[in-house]
Amino acid sequence: MAETDRELTQRLERAIMSLLERRAATSSICPSDAAREAYEGDDEGWRALMEPARRAAWSLAAAGEVEVTRAGRPVKETEAHGPLRIRRAR
Repeated sequence: MAETDRELTQRLERAIMSLLERRAATSSICPSDAAREAYEGDDEGWRALMEPARRAAWSLAAAGEVEVTRAGRPVKETEAHGPLRIRRAR
């Protein structure tokens, strides 16, 4: 059975929160960390999960669970470009 977009988002949200829980409270992760964590293969297929991982991060940010940052400062989704990081909400 194929995974729905919502199921994929939820899996990536769990991966993001799990990674953050295993790191120091002040640490952040890259969306690629979540994509790699959620990917079930051992090849480069995790790259296809990059955009879904970013969407999962924005979903968690909207819920107040995380902050998405650029250069260490929180950014809004409409302002986001370039390298992004994800950290626990402060």
